[in-house]
Amino acid sequence: MEFARLAPGRSFKPVHSLLYYAQRMVTPQRLRHALADGLSRYIDARHGMLPAQAHALHRRGIGRLRRDGYAPLGRMLDNGQIGQILDYLRDKPLLARGKSLPPFSIDRAAPGVRMAEYALADVIGCPHLLEFANHPGLLRLAADYIGCKPTISAIGLRWSFPDAGTGTGLQAFHRDADDWRFIKVFVYLTDVDEECGPHVYVRGTHLEVCGMRLKDYSDEEILKTYGRERIVSVTGPAGTAFTVNTHGIHKGMLPSGRPRLLLQVQYSLLPVYLYRYRPVASARGEGVDPYINRLFVKGR
Repeated sequence: MEFARLAPGRSFKPVHSLLYYAQRMVTPQRLRHALADGLSRYIDARHGMLPAQAHALHRRGIGRLRRDGYAPLGRMLDNGQIGQILDYLRDKPLLARGKSLPPFSIDRAAPGVRMAEYALADVIGCPHLLEFANHPGLLRLAADYIGCKPTISAIGLRWSFPDAGTGTGLQAFHRDADDWRFIKVFVYLTDVDEECGPHVYVRGTHLEVCGMRLKDYSDEEILKTYGRERIVSVTGPAGTAFTVNTHGIHKGMLPSGRPRLLLQVQYSLLPVYLYRYRPVASARGEGVDPYINRLFVKGR
């Protein structure tokens, strides 16, 4: 995902900056809920809602997601699909996150790089990923949680590589503040155990009020404040999926053994104005809802 410029300068869009910081500045929970409800009703009236039929995935996840901020979804991609995804990505270039380095391939990972991502065009063109993001059960789950037809506001593939030391940034405990109301769905595309960088979530913290300024939390601070029983470490074979409200405290562990490949799909009320969207043309976009996918797939 490409970040937008939120301060004056080249490519600065004042309205986008205002919209992003407006939702960051409103911290009281009741007011946030009221404003999010108003936005969801407006979107529902203008763009319609998804069909009301229930789905097993939705029934399994919605209650736990609302209560805990985290819900396991089971294994949603099989070995054949995983194999096709990995074959497609084998020769696709990776970009190091947070470092100015030339693109590199997965078999020639740059030393000292902890995380790297694929370009959007390669993500959209990858087998099964856009279809997964538009899975009827996931869209139903997102719509019920958000309150209206959702917008896919982030989609990406990220490798996390083993390294020594302490995790920082996305690999330290933190909160996200991307939109008024949003959830993320993650899928492991490699087997993940405790040495492969599992996602870690602190149950119930999505219900807490947090300040306008976000911060990182140390492992010791989280353990002391919440206790071990509220901390969930998500492991599983390739294809394992789960959904989280990442306003709650979470992190991706820094791997100590094998690297981890993760698919992330975010569903929200609005576009995330932290990002600059450049939709791409793709035959894989045939038949998907144009409103839900408008930020990433060019309309025909």
